[in-house]
Amino acid sequence: MLFSRFSQLAFLALCLFWIIPPTPSLAAEEAAVPWTINVYFENDLFSGTDRNYTNGVKISLISPDLLSFVESGKLPDWSIEYVYRLPFINDPDPALRRKVEFSLGQNMYTPADISRSDLIADDRPYAGWTYFAAAFHTKSSKRMDTIELQLGLVGPQSYAEETQNGVHELRDLDRANGWEHQLKNEPGLAAIYERKWRLAPFISRGTFAIDAITHLGGALGNVATYANTGFETRLGWNLPNDFGVSLIRPAGNTGFSVRQQPGGYFFVATNGRAVLQDIFLDGNTFTDSHSLSKKPLVVDLAGGASLYIKQCKLTWTQVLRTKEFDGQAANHSFGSLSLTFLF
Repeated sequence: MLFSRFSQLAFLALCLFWIIPPTPSLAAEEAAVPWTINVYFENDLFSGTDRNYTNGVKISLISPDLLSFVESGKLPDWSIEYVYRLPFINDPDPALRRKVEFSLGQNMYTPADISRSDLIADDRPYAGWTYFAAAFHTKSSKRMDTIELQLGLVGPQSYAEETQNGVHELRDLDRANGWEHQLKNEPGLAAIYERKWRLAPFISRGTFAIDAITHLGGALGNVATYANTGFETRLGWNLPNDFGVSLIRPAGNTGFSVRQQPGGYFFVATNGRAVLQDIFLDGNTFTDSHSLSKKPLVVDLAGGASLYIKQCKLTWTQVLRTKEFDGQAANHSFGSLSLTFLF
């Protein structure tokens, strides 16, 4: 029943995506509120390792501004009750803008020694997560609310083994030999909510400014259940009207969507998670599998730079993640590269 309802909501999102036109009152601004494509690539090889969260890829497509999600009159009757149950997105405030986002992604996780073919009981399980996500974004100039639903597969049917070893073969890297011990096939579902606030600049001198973004949210599902919060500080020129740097994480979209003057900035950020469930450490939900005792609190510390010109934005981020499970030898580090196109 739960997955059936998710399927209905995913179909609803598709309806919104294709049939609701841009807001008529914003027709003159369509050139400034375009479609957005985000491409993400994350890997710990940027830090010289091949373990833990070792690779992530995601591509997302974000719609232009939409009419009220409910008042278009074009949605199927069965969908209305679900739309009304979603908080925040039906706020009548005319200053708010609404968007729908669709994403496809794959994450993979491995132990530190991928040369071993036996089960490494005291290290992280092999695991892959391939998923589809649909998100509703409602934002003003100072606040952004995101409701996201993710549906995917953990286990061999995520095809993370084939992805990793295929890439390693192309690059003449060592093969990962322990994938036979990966988590078993399991459908995954996660419902995520997050609110971001953009604070007024602390310093503003012409095109130069320093500002900050904070966030608060959480996730519920068999893949991950947690509460999270964090902040980001940016220093640069012609700061964009978005909500900070985006990594591959639920509700991570920043809302970058307006062409503007060329610019760039440096940033530092943090995100802390109080973790109740993490299938990649706790193991499969409905069957026995390799598992570990996880840490209840995980913190990401990040820093990097972002450059943008007209409809393109390129961001490099280096992330330090604190230990996620008992017995982990050290904190984990990985790099993230994201490219945004507006069209």
